[in-house]
Amino acid sequence: MSGRGLWAVQRITAMFLALAVLVHLATILVAVRGGLSAAEILARTQGNEAWLGFYASFALAAGLHGAIGLRAIAGEWLGWRGRGFDAAWLAAGLLTAALGIRAAIGLYAA
Repeated sequence: MSGRGLWAVQRITAMFLALAVLVHLATILVAVRGGLSAAEILARTQGNEAWLGFYASFALAAGLHGAIGLRAIAGEWLGWRGRGFDAAWLAAGLLTAALGIRAAIGLYAA
């Protein structure tokens, strides 16, 4: 992907993550102030496709956003360039996203 395309993905994921973090923090505040136990929280997330979709999207956006940002930093500071370098950062981002999605699926199936 070109530098322009990566820039666009970085900005789009940043916009989504800004909203997702607000939703995530609001959810935490509601749970804590409501005195919900871990079991009650799991009961609300288990089988809830909306939460699965939200957290899977959150994980994918975070993985891609982080990998693109780290790629840019490594390129500027270390001078690393090339297709192999790009593929390594893409793999790191997708692996991070996959682990987050796996955790979301775990909450969904708990």
